[in-house]
Amino acid sequence: MTLADSLIMWLHLICASVWVGGSVFLGMVLAPVLGTMTETVEERVALMIRIGRRFNNIALPSFAILIITGLYNSRAFFAEPALFFGTSYGIILLIKIILVIMTLITYIVHVKLLDEKIEKKIMGSDTGNVYVQSIRSRIIYLGRITVIMSLVILLLASLLQTGGVV
Repeated sequence: MTLADSLIMWLHLICASVWVGGSVFLGMVLAPVLGTMTETVEERVALMIRIGRRFNNIALPSFAILIITGLYNSRAFFAEPALFFGTSYGIILLIKIILVIMTLITYIVHVKLLDEKIEKKIMGSDTGNVYVQSIRSRIIYLGRITVIMSLVILLLASLLQTGGVV
């Protein structure tokens, strides 16, 4: 492995730490604490939206860098696609790639669910509680799915580090 390859893997690991660590923190630490600090569901959702938007400023670039560095690290398999099906390493890598694509799609839906119009309604407490609860439930569900898939991707990455031996 060259120094450039090591630096790219290091960057990949840093971005994975930001993406997964930040997502786990939001779901397992911040969300429960906000539940004790706010009086209404609307306040809690408004705070999570603001914090989530701020997190997206580092999460999206981190995820993009993860994809780019992951493609770089997998370049031998893309040069010879038969390797994806001919080795356990290739199969694990293919599953990881599919999960990354699914995570990206889920995350995009999660972010797009709260467009500016809906965000303004929620932030202005302009909606009924049922509407806020519905949006909140979808946000929580998609967020959890994103985190779970990200953690599974990390597991697959660790399997790849052992040479794909299961």
